Amino acid sequence: MAGKAEGGNHREPVNEQAVANLYAAMRSELNQIHSKITELEMEVSEHSLVINAIQPLDPSRRCYRMIGGVLVERTVKEVLPAVLRNKEGLEEVISRLNEALEKKKKEIVEFEAKYKIRIRKADAEVKDESCRKEGTAQGVLVGPAGASEA
Repeated sequence: MAGKAEGGNHREPVNEQAVANLYAAMRSELNQIHSKITELEMEVSEHSLVINAIQPLDPSRRCYRMIGGVLVERTVKEVLPAVLRNKEGLEEVISRLNEALEKKKKEIVEFEAKYKIRIRKADAEVKDESCRKEGTAQGVLVGPAGASEA
């Protein structure tokens, strides 16, 4: 019991499985941040398309804008500043998410170094391929055995 009290740190994962689970959660969070950034970048590009389409138009010309699922009629003069503001806001959010992404990457690298985590992605792929080859080889071997029974 004394050994448990000395070595126990409440913040640290207790075993390899806990470390693996925590690492997977961190990687998942990293992927979520990255996908959100990608989604917002797509919205920024859509805003840019709209801005480029309506900027050369007459400011008094009618245009339509979707607000909260409702299509409203406005003028280019009213819509253009709003679309520009939205685009700037999205770009600001993207920059914050990029900062969070870099911070999370750094945190993961430190976690990998602390627990000596190495990713064997290439090895796993090679093993998967060898398993597939073994599976087809076994199928070929089973064929003649079944044929000898007949």
